[in-house]
Amino acid sequence: MVKMETSSTSKDLQELQRKLVSLINSIQSNSKVIAFMNSPVGQYLDKHPFVALTLLMFIMVSSIPVGFFLLLVVLMSLAACVGVILVEGFVISVGGLTLLCVLCGLGFVSLAISGTLSVCYVVLSSLTNYWFSFRTDSSFLILQHAKASANPWKQVPSDRPKSRLYKT
Repeated sequence: MVKMETSSTSKDLQELQRKLVSLINSIQSNSKVIAFMNSPVGQYLDKHPFVALTLLMFIMVSSIPVGFFLLLVVLMSLAACVGVILVEGFVISVGGLTLLCVLCGLGFVSLAISGTLSVCYVVLSSLTNYWFSFRTDSSFLILQHAKASANPWKQVPSDRPKSRLYKT
């Protein structure tokens, strides 16, 4: 039963990976994406992924306040047709200042989220690299012990790769 669930999960993950690869390939082969990535801005964002992530987070988080502001402008323009010109100017000014404050706050929030995601990525990749290097070194030591125990009087030359965990 457990093996059946494991193989089913494995097949589901492989199917999901295949669909994601297909989606990424279709996005990367889009002519507009290719044109953008060949532009100077696209080249800069390709070389600076932290800036690209910060910009993406800022755009995503700021879309709702900008939409509300544009809705407010449209409604106030309709009210101006009725004759409330002074109120419209005041409300748009206050709304513009409020939008400016909200966008500045969202800029800092998106910068913090991007920094947190970048730090999490670095920490997780370092932990993963450490775990796999430790696992490789321990399996190597078991193999060396097996060679040495076969003939205890013979010196076994060390062909273990240099590691930063062990000093030789």
